Amino acid sequence: MQLEMLNSLAMAWNPTEVYRLSSEIDFGTFWWWFYAGLCIVFVLFAGLMSGLTLGLMSFNLVDLEILARSGTPTQQQQAASILPIVKKQHQLLVTLLLCNAAAMETLPLYLDKLFNQYVAIILSVTLVLSFGEVIPQAICTRYGLAVGANFIWFVRVLMIVTYPISFPISKVLDFLLGHDEALFRRAQLKALVSIHGEAAGQGGELTHDETTIINGALDLTEKTAREAMTPIESTFSLDVSSKLDWETMGKIQARGHSRVPVYSGNPKNLIGMLLTKSLLTVRPETETPVSAISIRNIPRHAFV
Repeated sequence: MQLEMLNSLAMAWNPTEVYRLSSEIDFGTFWWWFYAGLCIVFVLFAGLMSGLTLGLMSFNLVDLEILARSGTPTQQQQAASILPIVKKQHQLLVTLLLCNAAAMETLPLYLDKLFNQYVAIILSVTLVLSFGEVIPQAICTRYGLAVGANFIWFVRVLMIVTYPISFPISKVLDFLLGHDEALFRRAQLKALVSIHGEAAGQGGELTHDETTIINGALDLTEKTAREAMTPIESTFSLDVSSKLDWETMGKIQARGHSRVPVYSGNPKNLIGMLLTKSLLTVRPETETPVSAISIRNIPRHAFV
């Protein structure tokens, strides 16, 4: 009795039902090539979605705005076409990830029809890793702007197709995470200018003087008039009764200022400004008095 039960169990157990060692479809038939073509399409589609996810989502709105305004004609056109889509950041992200996941999840189902399960797993992992991830992302890292601009029409179609799913999820993400700030803050601008200032001696487009002026302009709103002014004790000025001899002319030249304050008696009693360029016709050996030169009035404002 026990021997008969063992024989019946051995006959009922079929290894091919548990571990299928051959494909469901014979090689070379129409359906084999049809499913093989679908697998290639899914791999390429998943690779495109992966590359576009890295390429488009890596662009900052500020970067695209800069390229759209000051890039080459080709870059301006490409950035202008991408910018409206990138502004919908979360909807774009959900659309690309949804399409990528759908392609990657569908691929093993069709590979399983062409090969046995072991070969299907190996091929699925290999194809997804190489052609679905590494190669597309490497290309889009280098040529993300061009690839994104050429396939932006396709992305628009996908956003319309996946709209019932991607739009509600994107709104939830917008509510929970908010939007990225499109513009640099003052501190970020100062850091960016400082980086250019450090590269000024290495052939950068901005010189040290230009970066100094820009930093000064950014700090202007945070400074008071007292911080911007020079103490009168530290300024170089001339008495109206002094003479423009060799010594005085040498001091004016050494200071290098375009205007020199003129006072009468007390250095705090300023009466005007002497323009340095007006001294071009003055000869030091004549010792011309300062009062003989045209002195400009100092603008004065009364504060209540």
